Amino acid sequence: MKFLDEAKVWVKAGDGGDGVVAFRREKYIEFGGPDGGNGGRGGDILVEAVDGLNTLIDYRYAQHFKARKGGNGAGSDRTGAASEDVVLKVPVGTQILDEDKETLLADLDAVGRRVVIAHGGDGGHGNAHFKTSTNRAPRRADKGYPGEERWIWLRLKLIADAGLVGLPNAGKSTFLAAASAARPKIADYPFTTLHPQLGVVRLNASEEFVLADIPGLIEGAHEGVGLGDRFLGHVERCAVLLHLVDGSQPDPVQAWRTVREELAMYGHGLADKPEVLVLNKLDAMTPQAKASRLKALERAAGRPVLLCSGATGEGVPAVLRALGDIVAVAREERAKQPPAPPPVIPRAAPSGRAVVRPLAAAEDDAGLDDEEA
Repeated sequence: MKFLDEAKVWVKAGDGGDGVVAFRREKYIEFGGPDGGNGGRGGDILVEAVDGLNTLIDYRYAQHFKARKGGNGAGSDRTGAASEDVVLKVPVGTQILDEDKETLLADLDAVGRRVVIAHGGDGGHGNAHFKTSTNRAPRRADKGYPGEERWIWLRLKLIADAGLVGLPNAGKSTFLAAASAARPKIADYPFTTLHPQLGVVRLNASEEFVLADIPGLIEGAHEGVGLGDRFLGHVERCAVLLHLVDGSQPDPVQAWRTVREELAMYGHGLADKPEVLVLNKLDAMTPQAKASRLKALERAAGRPVLLCSGATGEGVPAVLRALGDIVAVAREERAKQPPAPPPVIPRAAPSGRAVVRPLAAAEDDAGLDDEEA
């Protein structure tokens, strides 16, 4: 299945049903009168986060969604049927943005969260609604109100506890394969990973977390160089970043600085997240190169640096334990926070108004017999 993390769709809620003008006139009934019913409500458009989806590919080829109109009213003061809602199912972590692609409308970050993105129109009133003691035979009925319509953007940000960052060919896919059951593509050339990959890391029977691997960053990624920084959104929700530096290259300090600068230019708090710095490809370094490069990287970063080899598995358990400890603390802090209130979508500007539909003055109420005028 192709990975798609962004889609633009058009939604249109159902219009309200029309009210009707009808009069009651039955044999042996002394008093007749207006009994036109109201129209039914149009269907809403909802977006719901469900389990089991990890891509927006369903909205690549189906981009228009429209709910049905509410039923029209009828005589005998019968209200039209309300239309069913249309529910768009999206992966957990999907954000809904307005047409400008900047205004965040809702963030569906948990299974079962749903939001009404377009409200259906209310049904119009029938002439029975306008009956008063001074207006006993109203000939007025309203058309249903139009439903909301809008263009929205769906943007997926994968839910992961830890994120892998680094230059291309730093060994991120190899590390993900060594730490989890994921089987990403691995090759000896840059940009092997073209789409984000997820893997579940199990430390023991009771501890596990999700690790996300994104395509490598290069200098100028924030300006669109290489694959750009469009996939960095998938590690925005991570509690910790695992920064892998290729230890087989002669200048690991410059490689670390390049990625850090790209994270800072991207913003969204990525540069401020906790970072576990790892010098990878331990099996490809001599003891002298390992010592010198480790010392230089620790001096530049100002904190301890771990060593590992994704190919042989050496040092991988220690790295995973360091990630697991930070993830556990972040989960405890998140559990203490109050639940987020349900998202409220501002209503779109209506495209029209209910229309008053008077009957011709020459029509006689006695000539109408439970029918719509």
